[in-house]
Amino acid sequence: MEQNNKNEKDTQLVYGKNPVAELLKSGTGVDTVYLSDSLPPQVAAYYTALAKEAGAVAKQVRSVKLKAMCGTESHQGVAAYASSIAYVGLNDLLKQAEEKQEPPFLVLADGVEDPHNLGAIIRTALLCGAHGIVIPKRGGAPITPTVMKASAGAAARLPVARVANIGESIRQLKKQNVFVYCADMDGAPLHKNNLTGPIALVMGSEGSGVSPLVKKLCDGSVSLSMAGEGTGVDSFNVSVAAGIILYEIMHQRTKEC
Repeated sequence: MEQNNKNEKDTQLVYGKNPVAELLKSGTGVDTVYLSDSLPPQVAAYYTALAKEAGAVAKQVRSVKLKAMCGTESHQGVAAYASSIAYVGLNDLLKQAEEKQEPPFLVLADGVEDPHNLGAIIRTALLCGAHGIVIPKRGGAPITPTVMKASAGAAARLPVARVANIGESIRQLKKQNVFVYCADMDGAPLHKNNLTGPIALVMGSEGSGVSPLVKKLCDGSVSLSMAGEGTGVDSFNVSVAAGIILYEIMHQRTKEC
């Protein structure tokens, strides 16, 4: 039940018109905005629009349920659950690798919108030894309670950098001698690539893959072999593809040690 969720480690309940509005505008990860059925239509429409802009769902609930969720009548008809994760900077991820005396190993999500996919990618990245993940401030899923759950808690353990521009992050990584690959159907077969050393992997959106500009900035691209024609499916799910590639990176890096 929702009222129990507010006691969980990785989420916090925010209520009140101004606090929720500021939360949505800040870009902090929000899954769902709860609106009382007693709110005037124009007020409900305003928060629905803010929620949509932030990538959250607006859900109408009975006033008595909202009171039970918040534990008070001073909710003003609006509440939202937000992730309490603290984002870090790109340099913090590189520092993680330096402190471990390991070549950097990062994952960049270029427009991954499904929170379940992002959570699964983060889970695999942690298990494969990545030092962090980079996500965009706009055009992709933030770290929300759904991402946290899909990652089996990995999103609370693997550092996450949230950046204004994925392309600029790639430029910065290349200046630090990090070789940046992207997953692309036209790339070289995965097993033919040397994936050791300082490396970053870019995974694209579920619908269109890695954006053209980002692809152009990458040093190389990798592809996954698939069964012959006639399957009726032309690509792997992005989180599955990430899992295969990240495991191969871990395998090659382990062999080199």
